[in-house]
Amino acid sequence: MSNLQTQLPTDTWIYASWQEYEQAIANLLNEKGKSYYYKGHMRLEMAPVSFDHGKDHVVIIFAVTLFAALKSIAATGLDTTTFRKTGVQDCQPDVAYYLRERAQAIPAGTGIVNLDRYPAPDLVIEIAKTYLLDDLGTKRSLYEELGIAEYWVVDVQNAEIIAYAIADQGSKRIQESHVLPGLAMSILEEALRQSREMSQSEVVTWLLSQFQQKKG
Repeated sequence: MSNLQTQLPTDTWIYASWQEYEQAIANLLNEKGKSYYYKGHMRLEMAPVSFDHGKDHVVIIFAVTLFAALKSIAATGLDTTTFRKTGVQDCQPDVAYYLRERAQAIPAGTGIVNLDRYPAPDLVIEIAKTYLLDDLGTKRSLYEELGIAEYWVVDVQNAEIIAYAIADQGSKRIQESHVLPGLAMSILEEALRQSREMSQSEVVTWLLSQFQQKKG
């Protein structure tokens, strides 16, 4: 067990100042983990990423990027990138997308994305193998306040996607994406189920056929 893990509780929200959070994530640099800060509390997630989590992560990225390409929607996807409002909020979602005119909003060479300077992503996705209730609760509130347009939680255990459209610091369940019109959660859920039985390349081939039928 690392020194960091013995000093601080992980995988739970704990009260901390921004300065204490900065010190914690400085120590986290040599660790494989994620960090969040919201309403005066920090959360360090140190659990190892499971095989199922990793697979669903890749399938979702393939699916979203393929759909955007077929619909000629400019898209820039980000994997476990830090988005920060200094002193207030910090997050590292599993996947984030900037779409259309925002696809080139963040210049190359950027490290941490400063949300006081740059726009929030259009779409944020959390892959929930262990932290489903937290992803549906506290993290959803965090993304509502950051002004994300859409938030998906992938329930790895049940191959389900719980999607929300966000507006006016609130959210409502949706069955079809608003930021990627025509992309139904049911198609993505079927892709996740199929990925349990076939290779990812076969899943992408199936998705391509589904998206092309939809396009036709």
